[in-house]
Amino acid sequence: MFKPRMKFWIVAAVAVALMLGAAPGPSLAQDKVIKIGTIFPLTGPVALAGQRCKAAVETAVDILNNKNPAIKVPLADKKGWLEGYKFVLVHTDSQGKPDVGKAEAERLINQEGVWAIIGAYNSAVSGPASLVAERAKKIFMCGASSAASLTQRKEMKYFFRTASTDEVESQEFTDVLAWLNKTQKNANLKTLGIIYENSVFGKNAAQQAMKAAAGKYQIVADVPFNPGATNLNSEIQTLKAKNPDALFGAVLGADYALMVKTMKKMNWLPKVSLNYCSGYQDPVIAKQLGADADFFMGSTGYSPEFQSMMPAVAEVEKIFKSKTGGVPYDSDSIQETIAMLVLAQAIEKAKSLDSTKVAETLYANTWPSPLSLSGKVAFVPGGQNKFALSIITQLQGGKYKKVFPTEKADTKPVFPMKPWDKR
Repeated sequence: MFKPRMKFWIVAAVAVALMLGAAPGPSLAQDKVIKIGTIFPLTGPVALAGQRCKAAVETAVDILNNKNPAIKVPLADKKGWLEGYKFVLVHTDSQGKPDVGKAEAERLINQEGVWAIIGAYNSAVSGPASLVAERAKKIFMCGASSAASLTQRKEMKYFFRTASTDEVESQEFTDVLAWLNKTQKNANLKTLGIIYENSVFGKNAAQQAMKAAAGKYQIVADVPFNPGATNLNSEIQTLKAKNPDALFGAVLGADYALMVKTMKKMNWLPKVSLNYCSGYQDPVIAKQLGADADFFMGSTGYSPEFQSMMPAVAEVEKIFKSKTGGVPYDSDSIQETIAMLVLAQAIEKAKSLDSTKVAETLYANTWPSPLSLSGKVAFVPGGQNKFALSIITQLQGGKYKKVFPTEKADTKPVFPMKPWDKR
């Protein structure tokens, strides 16, 4: 039997061990892993986009956790972080719903013990989910959510977005209209219609479109719809009746395909259609629509046609395509790979897993980013990447042709859009 004094020393030894970290503690210290949570819509109307975003983060982690000297992105020639740590992903499904995304952010932090979160594709989900992360002082890396309001929250210290915003894209769209008026015979673009999903993303895009068009173009149609619509007949009928010269669309995933099909069914097209985000950018949707997808335009941060401008993408995209059944990166999914790679660079440079120190390091540096059009990433207060770029493309023969700005263009635009019966 142990004597009381011996018992005392055993208890004391255990207490010292606990203080020194020998006992089980956070997963970061015990398992030599850095747990990263992801929140994407893996089911629901934009599930295909969400699944590719998930694959994009997995692609980055595959590169970071293994030595890949042939891949020309920062840190690919290393293996392990902070003397042997590896990244481990914990995936969740937001279903594209703000309340679900918020709950999953809380679960990731409080139950899974993640160190940071990447997500959430839908702006309506990224907003509340990132507030959960902010309260917990956890970094939230946002790749593709485009609502400008997300990075106008100057009080946010742990939120970072790598992609462009619908505010920037709206200005680009009105610049395109001005350019077409100047360069195309009898363009005469004066009126504008806007169709948008009734969500944070859609309403914010519509507001930014109205702001950019103010004093330049008359808005004759303001047409919201509920995402996941079963039909868009009344919405397209409204647009046809108003017949705007130009159409701006904030329409995601399957809703975009439905919009195009309904426009064809009703035999209506504007002179030019410019689109935010996916589904215009979605190569799967473009392939499904075939010739019907042609002559629509939109902002594009990446498509396979850009590889000559971004040669580092090719080797990375091989890994990505192995996870997507051969589907290449699109403008949204590539941003999630970029977000993960930039976060890893900041951890390595900070030489710390202190979230505040890493967040400060993210702000304090310009990060090389060969998968970005600009080749670099740097964040301003609120977390927006000031070097985010996109190019206006037009689908021609199923290919995303660069049409604007002219110094980056490889093709002249087809204007006005070819009628449905002449394709």
